Parts: sequence; structure tokens; C-alpha cells
Amino acid sequence: MNAVIIAVLVMLILSLMRVQVVLALAIGAFTGGIVGGLGVNETLTVFTEGLGNNATIALSYALLGAFALGLSKTGLPEVLVSGALKVTQKQGDTRKQALSKALLLFIIVTISIFSQNLIPIHIAFIPILIPPLLLIFNELRMDRRALASSITFGLTAPYILLPVGFGLIFHQIIQEEMEKSGLAVEMAMIPKAMSLPVIGMVIGLLIALFVSYRKPRTYENKDIASESEDIAVEFSKRSLTFAVIAIIATVVVQILTESMIMGALTGIILLFFAGSFSIRESDVIFTDGMKMMAFIGFVMITAAGFAEVMRKTGDIEKLVESASAVFAGNQVLAALVMLLVGLLVTMGIGSSFATIPIIATIFVPFAQELGFSPLAIVALVGTAGALGDAGSPASDSTLGPTAGLNADGQHNHIWDTCVPTFLHYNIPLVLFGWIAAIIF
Repeated sequence: MNAVIIAVLVMLILSLMRVQVVLALAIGAFTGGIVGGLGVNETLTVFTEGLGNNATIALSYALLGAFALGLSKTGLPEVLVSGALKVTQKQGDTRKQALSKALLLFIIVTISIFSQNLIPIHIAFIPILIPPLLLIFNELRMDRRALASSITFGLTAPYILLPVGFGLIFHQIIQEEMEKSGLAVEMAMIPKAMSLPVIGMVIGLLIALFVSYRKPRTYENKDIASESEDIAVEFSKRSLTFAVIAIIATVVVQILTESMIMGALTGIILLFFAGSFSIRESDVIFTDGMKMMAFIGFVMITAAGFAEVMRKTGDIEKLVESASAVFAGNQVLAALVMLLVGLLVTMGIGSSFATIPIIATIFVPFAQELGFSPLAIVALVGTAGALGDAGSPASDSTLGPTAGLNADGQHNHIWDTCVPTFLHYNIPLVLFGWIAAIIF
């Protein structure tokens, strides 16, 4: 049996059984490597070599965590929370609470969307914004699965549709890889091809918010454990001003250098020289901040090792080829199978950006042979690549929301983030991507 299928299934089953995601990825990688004929020693070597592929991303997230905690010492999060409390302070007012929930969800979705396109900082906003708001979410009895669905939608749908920020990178990858595979397409075609799949995601978001997770859910009001709790937070107009300046500088530097590491370091240095924390406090802030985002870093590093083992087996190409050959001549079934293969590959790798080069090589010539139009092929490749990003235990689009919502230990990564986002986004993506491939 195909090593990729075995590895992904092992990883997903272990994750659903609440086995720690890093361990599940490692076991899945070794299982796939052995099934793929690499042997124990070669699998270990390839897995170890692959670990470094995401080391830069892991360090970026660790520094962003330190910046987020340093920012909390300026008092800016407290000001944001106080403002939100003014909206929710009347108890027993059902209409007011409903409006407050809607407003908070709208703000979170909007900020998440901006983080991909308008101000491309990706998940850096989550540790700054979400943990201070957990108390308000608890008072409103908001189901955190709805919040996870909102954040993940904002982290994925915009880059799939809009050629701005991270979306421009995603669209360029699609265009370049399709051209390498023998089909030149214009950038303007990609948003048109991806419009139907994103409409499916919008429908999934509405179902999550107004059907699946609309009922109240009770959480305990817990303090967010940290060694820095004994450091008093004293803020003033000056500290708040420097907090805003640090955020703007972080964003600008990240955009100019295309490095989250440089952006986070810039923000930390500005906060330090602004007097937001002292040298004595800096060690605690750095340590606790990195701890906050360490989970994401370890998962991303392990996922890189997993992906490298899958590539080395050669079974990704075999999976695509065999699936394509089974339904040769039947556009309807072939389109569905290609999308499902994309889902399987991305669920294992955890990155839609990394999936496109893998599947475009096989999908483009096969789809051309079956007579799909260029627009339909773009829809197939783009949707197949995006599938799994929302829902994969190894994706930063699910790891980010969990890092924020689980700051008090009451939000499970698999059952409260991955499963809800998989059901509400991957299923609509398959359905609407399938329709797009057929009608375009």
C-alpha cells in the first residue's frame, strides 16, 4: 500500500486518539518511511535532515511569542480588553450579548484577513490579541470552536483568493509551477478560478458560527500561568504610544526584509529601549514568550521531517499517478480524485504552499490530456493545494489559533481546532472545487 496514505492515516489516527501531535508526526513519518522501503536507518537520516527545513519558521514564532509578551507589559492588551468590556459589561442583556459576540467574531475575522493580505504578519497577532480576550469570551460563553473557525478562515481564505500579501506568493507559486509543467496561465485567471472554492469556505464559516457552534459553552476563568505574573504592568500614554510604534515597526521591517525574525527582533528592541521592561525582566519575558509559541515551533520542525521522508519514498508521485490513471477519460471522477489526493498530501505536510509544486507536476499534464480548460486546471491545482491547510494538525493555520485559545489550557488542538476546521472548510473546498473544475 502507498506509504503516504499509511503515514498520513497513522498520524491522523494517533492525533484523534489525543496522542501529542509531535509524537504522532514522528511515528507517522517512520511508519511511512519503512513502508516506502527506506529502512529504519535511512528513514532516521532523512527525517533528521528534514528537521532543519522549518527551523527558521520555528525561531520566528518563538521570537514573535517573546515580542507578544513584551508588548503585554506596555498595557496595550489591557486597554483593548477594557474597551471590549464596555461592550459586554451589562449582565443579563441577551440582545447585547448576541451583538457583542457578533462584533467580536467580526473583528477577529477581519484582523485575521488583514494578517494575510493588508498587513502580512500571518499569525503574529494571535498571541497578542487572543489570550487577553479569553476572559471576555468566557463571560459571553462563546464556543471557542467558533473562534478557532473564525481565525482559521481569516488565515486561509484570503491568500487562496486575493493576490496580495501572502496571497501573491501563493498565486505566484501556482503560476510558476503550472508553467514549469507545460501550461502558462495569467495571474488574473487565478482569483477567478478560486472564487467558487472560497465561496464554499464562506458557507462553511457561516455554518460553523450560526449552526454548529452557536450554543453557549462554559469555560472556567483561569489565570494564564506564567513566571512573569509577578511583574507589575504599569502603563501610560507613553508606553501605549511606543507599543503602537513597535507594532508598526515590526510590520514594516517584516515586509521590507521578508523576515519574521527581523520584524520580531525590531519590536523587542524598541520595547526594551522604550523602557517597557527592564534587563532583569527581559530574561523572564523572553523565556515565557518563547514557551508560549514553542508548541508551534516543534510541530513545524517535526512536520518538515515528516514531509522530507514522504518525498524521499517517491510515493507521493506514485499516489498522484495511480489515482489519475484509475479514472482516465472521466473528467468528473478524475477531478474528485485529484482533489482528494491534494487533501491527503497537504494534511500530512501541513503546508499548501509546499503542496503545489508536488501536485502540479502530475496534475497539469494529466488534466490537459483529459481535456480540462486552463481555468479548470487552475481551480484543480489551487484547490488541491489549499485543501488540508485548514484542518491539518501540522498547519500553522490551526496551530496559531490553538496557541491563543489554549493559553489557559481549555482548548484541545485536535478536537477543538483541527476537527471543526476540517469539517467546515475542507468538505466545502472539495465540493466547490469539484464544481469549479467541472463548469469552468
